[in-house]
Amino acid sequence: MAGLCTHALLLAACALPCSSLTPPAQVSPPQQQPLSLALNSSDAGLLLDVPVALRVFSVDYHHVQAPFEIVLWIMLASLAKLGFHWSGRVPAVVPESCLLIMVGLMVGGVIYGVRHSAPPTLSADAFFLFLLPPIVLDAGYFLPGRLFFENLGTILWYAVLGTLWNVMGIGLSLYGVCLLTPDTLGDVSLLHCLLFGSLIAAVDPVAVLSVFQEIHVNEQLHILVFGESLLNDAVTVVLYKLFQSFLRMPTISGVDVLLGGCRVVVVGLGGLCLGLFFGLLAALTSRFTSRAQVIAPLFVFLYSYLSYLTSEMLHLSGIMAIVTCAVTMKQYVEANVSQRSNTSIQYFLKMWSSVSETLIFIFLGVSTIQDVHMWDWPFVCSTLLLCLLWRALGVLLLTAVVNKLRRNAVTFRDQFIIAYGGLRGAICFSLVFLIDDFPKKRLFITTTIVVILFTVFVQGMTIKPLVELLEVKKRKRALPTVSEEIHSRILDHLLAGIEDVVGYWGQHYWKDKFEQFNKKYLRRFLIREERQECSSILRVYEELERREQRGEEETPITQVEHCSQERTLILESRPHSRPLLPEEMDSIRRILSRNLHNFNNKQTPAYSRHTLHQESSTDRVRKPLHRRQSLAESSSYPPSAQHGPQGERLELSGSQRNRTGLSRSHTVCSTSPRPEHLDSPDPEPTGQPQREDQGRAAGVDPAPAPPQTPSEHQEPLRRPPKKQLSFAFENEKQA
Repeated sequence: MAGLCTHALLLAACALPCSSLTPPAQVSPPQQQPLSLALNSSDAGLLLDVPVALRVFSVDYHHVQAPFEIVLWIMLASLAKLGFHWSGRVPAVVPESCLLIMVGLMVGGVIYGVRHSAPPTLSADAFFLFLLPPIVLDAGYFLPGRLFFENLGTILWYAVLGTLWNVMGIGLSLYGVCLLTPDTLGDVSLLHCLLFGSLIAAVDPVAVLSVFQEIHVNEQLHILVFGESLLNDAVTVVLYKLFQSFLRMPTISGVDVLLGGCRVVVVGLGGLCLGLFFGLLAALTSRFTSRAQVIAPLFVFLYSYLSYLTSEMLHLSGIMAIVTCAVTMKQYVEANVSQRSNTSIQYFLKMWSSVSETLIFIFLGVSTIQDVHMWDWPFVCSTLLLCLLWRALGVLLLTAVVNKLRRNAVTFRDQFIIAYGGLRGAICFSLVFLIDDFPKKRLFITTTIVVILFTVFVQGMTIKPLVELLEVKKRKRALPTVSEEIHSRILDHLLAGIEDVVGYWGQHYWKDKFEQFNKKYLRRFLIREERQECSSILRVYEELERREQRGEEETPITQVEHCSQERTLILESRPHSRPLLPEEMDSIRRILSRNLHNFNNKQTPAYSRHTLHQESSTDRVRKPLHRRQSLAESSSYPPSAQHGPQGERLELSGSQRNRTGLSRSHTVCSTSPRPEHLDSPDPEPTGQPQREDQGRAAGVDPAPAPPQTPSEHQEPLRRPPKKQLSFAFENEKQA
């Protein structure tokens, strides 16, 4: 902590010349009087500036003032972040945002003590145009799409109705407080209270991300809080601009209120459509970057930022636009650009958003040291209590309604964390400075700063102990395996088929429809041809490899598609399993080389309910399925014992067989059943498959048959090249 303070004080001394992010009114430096020489009467009007003497060394600070100050502030923020992570046990107790605000308070105090004037403040334009877009872009690009869209209804329920509930509740309650204290707050109108309620109800995604990434709550709770804070900002900014327009109008009629409601819808949907357009345009542009991969990451940032600026220019929701653009282009851009370009995009987004977040918290602390504060105990305390009260009531009431429509209900513990995690930050701090001047503007600024400091310090520091105390479900640290990813997609297809059969248009039905539309039209148009027909298992492997390179602790959902013309190989590696033996590795290589060669030239089509009637054939005779053995045990048999006279793998007798279940080890494309003892002699194939089938059909295990050795003159036939559909089973241990 001492090292952190030392860094802050040293850089504060360096930042003393900085008056603001924008250069102040420059004082013209004293200029030397030029020596004017009249050459002749005809050239009397010509003046020549001749220097008195040649300078060897000179300083021109005003020439580099703006970029020099920006670099100093970024250096201060970066060193403060670096000192935080080297401060011992402090990060485990105090959130990073709290320490950064403390550093800003110290820097602002030093500047105020030396200059005897207010330190620089973060302007609203600098925040909304330069610092907020990187954070929102990073959040949208790495948004776990599956979790977000599965909980989209609940997130919109909290973000739209919950925000309206908080704005109206806080605004009307504060107006009642103003009516009760007419001596000090009598000049605050109802529209001013609603305007202040719209900005103070904004849950800041920067503060939420900074705190919730450190406490590692479960995925559903994290996406509910983060998604609500992300869309909550779009709603609050729209409501803020609406009430600000009402304040500038001489009179307000019912038609104006109706038009204001329509404007809210238009602003939100307009930003959504604009972001979708720029996202598709970015994906289409990335398709043609194969010959210039160096500039491929540049289009991701340019199109995203362009969508935000265009929305702000058209007075639409810039937050909705940039989030939609990032979510839309991600899967297509990752498929088009190279692995190095993907890594560059990910690291640059993380670095850009981290620097912006650090600067925001630093300036929150610096801007607190001001001369414009106005204190009023009833208004400040009432605002703080009303923010907590109305948010808690809103979460409880809205969750009681939405739980009747959800399969996975939001528990009371999760509701408490959602209500307690409504942190305020730079969004409301920047909006309060945009209010038009009126007598109580300084009171609004002071109250906003108090609410921000209380939520970040008190709620941000106590939420982690509360999560531990309430035993809220934590997030799994391990990344999902390939088997888990593929099985989850199989269940999605199964549920979509069930919903289609019963005629219920649920989320799986619409998700399956979109996947078909995406595969049939969008991927063909937005992804290069050589990247379209890659194997599903290869896409899963590439996604897991990208996760491992990023080193993320969160588990975004892999976009896995089950192609109707491919079988998938399921390889599940356990973290504590034993290493494979050399003979097992040889068996795996042999099976993979045999079954994955010409993988797309299979004779048996996979099931797809969209192409079932076109590809199914009535005259095709289906061969009986054969029971296979796990890969780890196939090496225990010589090749002669694994193949029967007809080229097929034969089964053991009924006494050596027990109940079979799906294998949870390296089991696909397996060989033959497991023997009772691995060290026993090689088993011989049985010669009574028909009796065994009859016994199984009757529900009774057949009696063990004596082993039969094939005749010496009988030469085993070669396995036919045609591959048939087979399922891998592994015998369980006998009870």
